[in-house]
Formats: sequence, structure tokens, C-alpha cells
Amino acid sequence: MCGIAGFLSLDQVESIESLQRMVQAIRYRGPDDRGAWADPAAGIALGHARLSILDLSANGHQPMQSGSGRYVISYNGEIYNFAELKTELEPAAHRFRGHSDTEVLLAAIEQWGVEVALQRADGMFAFALWDRDSQALTLARDRLGEKPLYYGWLGNQFLFGSELKALRAFPSFDRPIDRRALTLLLRYNCIPAPYSIYDGIAKLPPGHWLTLSRAGARPGHIPGSRPYWSFKEQVELSLGDPFQGNEEEAIQELDRRLRRSIRNRMVADVPVGAFLSGGIDSSAVVALMQAQSTSRVRTFTIGYSESAYNEAPFAQQVARHLRTDHTELYVTPEEAMAVIPRLPSLYDEPFADASQIPTALVAELARRHVTVALSGDGGDELFGGYNRYFWGRTLRRRIGWIPPAARPYMARAIRTVSPQGWDRWFGLFGALLPSIRLPADKLYKLADMLEVGDLDELYLGFVSHWMAPAEVVIGGKEPATLMTERSRWALLRDFTQRMMYLDTLSYLPDDLLVKVDRATMAVGLEARIPFLDHELVQFAWRLPQSWKIRSDDQGKYLLRRMLCRYVPPALFERPKMGFGVPIDSWLRGPLREWAEDLLDEARLRREGYFHPEPVREKWRQHLSGTSNWHYHLWDVLMFQAWLSR
Repeated sequence: MCGIAGFLSLDQVESIESLQRMVQAIRYRGPDDRGAWADPAAGIALGHARLSILDLSANGHQPMQSGSGRYVISYNGEIYNFAELKTELEPAAHRFRGHSDTEVLLAAIEQWGVEVALQRADGMFAFALWDRDSQALTLARDRLGEKPLYYGWLGNQFLFGSELKALRAFPSFDRPIDRRALTLLLRYNCIPAPYSIYDGIAKLPPGHWLTLSRAGARPGHIPGSRPYWSFKEQVELSLGDPFQGNEEEAIQELDRRLRRSIRNRMVADVPVGAFLSGGIDSSAVVALMQAQSTSRVRTFTIGYSESAYNEAPFAQQVARHLRTDHTELYVTPEEAMAVIPRLPSLYDEPFADASQIPTALVAELARRHVTVALSGDGGDELFGGYNRYFWGRTLRRRIGWIPPAARPYMARAIRTVSPQGWDRWFGLFGALLPSIRLPADKLYKLADMLEVGDLDELYLGFVSHWMAPAEVVIGGKEPATLMTERSRWALLRDFTQRMMYLDTLSYLPDDLLVKVDRATMAVGLEARIPFLDHELVQFAWRLPQSWKIRSDDQGKYLLRRMLCRYVPPALFERPKMGFGVPIDSWLRGPLREWAEDLLDEARLRREGYFHPEPVREKWRQHLSGTSNWHYHLWDVLMFQAWLSR
């Protein structure tokens, strides 16, 4: 795991010092070694910050040249099947100096070409490759989007890097903020690919690669990327080839595939551990790690004194049962809040998923003991774990009978009563009518749902914070994304499947994987995610939906049954908690002064990015306790804090 950076200059005047500044800006991603390679005549420069995981010797130093000298690569990630590829390549006269996966990847590119090598590689990665023969630069990113890669033009220089910090470190970097991307931040709490917070700077989408030849490069023109692996195509192929075995055979196959994925991700020349929340996904990962380890697996969790957010006791029970070497750290609210000033730097561009705070804390804890940590991310998307999958099924039944023409009137009727009024009403009569007891915030969300035109708009409502963000951003215009361009979707009749599909393509890479990558790499920790093995992903989509979501309040049916082989159900069968902190109450208490400064009306007008009125109104309502607008406010606060930084 590393950081990469570089540029292709059409002026041929940029110095190696410019490259070194770019690498220095992301040095924490690779604290063990740094390298630079340049060809001034071609205007190309590749830089690398190395976190040594495989082949800790100088033979793993990057940028690395291929055996023939034709290719030079700066590569971030891991190729998990590198040993198998190496065995296949050795008879073709490829010679290897060391045992790094980088060297194997270069040999695969020499043997088969870039696209076939990408298709053959099983891993997480982002890389920049220079072809000295064709004078062309290739950028590529892994299938599911675990590793980031930004790029764009600055004058006559085409810049690229693992994080925006690397691009900002280039001399005279000056790109305006993209207000379209800012509207996306307010809707999704993150900025989805291919957009970035800067106009003219893009993110390479997952599973894509692009090539920019020096001869064909045009300043300001960003070359189009193309997929070497399409999740859409794989989903459609998997649905057309359903699993033919029975339920028990499916459990056995899931066990085998997940076990193999975990075994591959345990290969390292440094200590390996795992994050453990005590939930289904992380427990499954740790159970199969321990089943294949000759020593006790190191596991890590963060605990809180607030019981509503504390999963540490559950993790401890699972760890005790599996006999892992478990480390937990209870943090005070003050210690958790101390992370907040670092978030703008840590996350590089505005990012507003508040679970970024505990993620940063558990990454810091794990890094004290290990260099690699396995994570349970991806299980919800593959096996149906999010609450919205159940809410969608329930709402479809409960409001489906309401004539479409009547739904806007019902929504307006709900909104005629203030949230405070609804809370008082339920306080008086809720005990008599428990079946309709709802918090006022959820009633208002229901009002939003009543006004949607179809189920897909319902899903967009589920994943949205600000419902009309272009009305909040001054000069904002919300661009089309995968979430709104239905022509880019797979052909899925089932509404829940469509939600799972879109979550895998958007929420997973743009939110969850960004959160994990930045938090872990900030402390020089490599996170590996077994559920994102692409063959396991394809297998999951071959399974019947009824083996994932069994009822209106329980998903991951098959995964639960597999986990029962290793952990008693009593240790993991409980309502989903998520991984959060009490931002709502903190904003009314210890964070109030900090937030008030960032949301000051005069400041908002002076900076000119947000219309103050809707922001200040939500802030007033939140402080009064009549509504919880912490998600909406956190979006604005994280941009404001980033802008200030």
C-alpha cells in the first residue's frame, strides 16, 4: 500500500523538485521509502511513497522498471494472485529480482498487454504506467474502487496522484471549486466519481483505465476512460447463470470462496490483524481468519461510554469465543471530538460521513500493533444488510394502496404539524397507539417518500441528505450521476436488487471505501477487504434474493447461516447499530461554538458558496431540539472546515 504521484509535462521544463513536493504531500501513505523517476525529454515524472508489505528489501523499491526497461510503474495496492501469475510467467522467460507483486504486475503487462493484465489481476490497486516505446501514460484503478486516483490538467501539465494533496502541492496549482460537486456533497455526504471538489480534476471510476499519449495530449482535454471490468455486465451475467445447488451447498460454497479471499489477503511480510465490531460481517472475516491461522489473530475495536453507540462488548464476546488476541480502546467524547480538527486534512476533499471519526480512531489503534488490517466492508451491499432494503419493502406495501394523486396531500398534511408538535402528540397518545409510534423526523421522511414518483425516486430519497441541494449552493447545478442516469443501470426488475446494485456502484466506493482508505493510510495502515474479491461478488449475485433478505427486518440470511458454523447466533444476532458517534447532541453541546463560527451568516455571505437562509434555518431548528438536522449540517460543516483549512 502506497501513495503515487506524477505528471506529464508538455513543456518539458518541470523539475524533479516539483515531483518531490507532490510525493512529500502524501508521505504518510508510504512512510517506509520514497522514490522518483523522470525522463525530462519526454516530460514524464513518476513518484512513489512506499508502505512496505511484500518484499521489504530494496527489490520492492518504486517507481520500478520492467525487465525489458520498456515500462515504468508507480503502483499502489496489492495483487493477491501474484504468486499464481508469477508461476505462469516464469516459463515465458520472465526473471524476477525479488518477490514483490509490483514486479509480477510489470511482467504481466509485458507478456499480455495492459488490458489483459488488468483482467487477470485479482486485487486492489491504482497505478500510473509509462510506456517508453509509445510515449504513453496509462492510469488504472481496481474493479470495486478500493484505491483512489485523481487526475487533471494544470496548464500544460497533466497531473495525477493518490490524493488531491499531491496535485495541490504542484507549483502554481490553482483550480476553482466545482459548485456542481458541492451540490453532490450536500446530497450524498461525499463526492462521487468522476467528480472532485475542483473543477477540471477528475477521479478515475472503479474498474476503468485510460491512456494519454504524449503526441495526442491536448491541454485541458481530459481523456475518456474505459472499463476493463463492468459490474453492470457481471451482474447481468450472474443473474443469467443462477446458482444451481441447494441452500446447504450454497453455504458451503460461500464458506469456500470467502475463506479463499481471506487467505489471500493474509499474505504479507508484516503483522496482519482485523477490525472487529462484533457484527456479522467483521465476525465472519475474523472467524475465517482464525480458522486458517496457526496463531491468535489480532483484533481491534473502539468503545464508547454511550451505550447507543458502543459495540465493544459485542466484539469482545466474539473475540473471546474465537480466542483472538483482542485489543479494545474506550474513548471519551473529548478524545473522539479531538479528531474533528484533523478531518479536513485527513480526508483531503470535503467528506461528511460522520463515521469517519471512529474509523480514524480504530485505524490509529490497529496501527500500534499491525501494518495490515482486514475489514468487513462490502457484506451489506452483497448480502442485503442495510435497513433501507427492509424499509423499501415495507413502505412499498404500506403506502402502495394510497392513490398517487392523494399522496402529495397526505405529505402536506404531515408537514402542517411541526416536528415538536408531532413529538408532543406521540408523547400523549403513543402509548395507546404503539403500532404507529414514529419519531417526528421519520414522519417528515415519510412525507418526502409520499411525494416521490416511483420506487427509484424513493431510493434516491433514502440516500439523500439535502433533497434540493442546488437551491442551497450559490450558483449550484446538480449534475447527472449514476444514481440519476437510469440508462446506465443493469436490467433489474426487483427494487431491492436495484438498491443493492446502486449501493455497490456508488455508496460503497464513493463513501465507505474513501472513509477506510483515508483513515488507514493516514497512519500507514493497509486495509484489505475480503468481501470485495470480484469472484465472490459475482457469486453473490448468482444467489436467489430470498437467500439474502428473508423477511422485512432481516438480511444476510445465507451469511448468517455460514457464520453459525463458527460463532453462536446469540453473539451476533441483534439490530444493526452502524458505526457512529452522537454528532446530533455534540452540535448542541461541546461542538456548538465551533459550528456556530463556521455557519456564521456573515461568513457564509462573504465566502459565497451557500445561501445562508436554508443553512441558518436548519441550524436554528437543530439547536432548539425540534428537529435533528445533524446530517445536513455536517455536510456544510465539513465543507466549511475544509475550505478554512
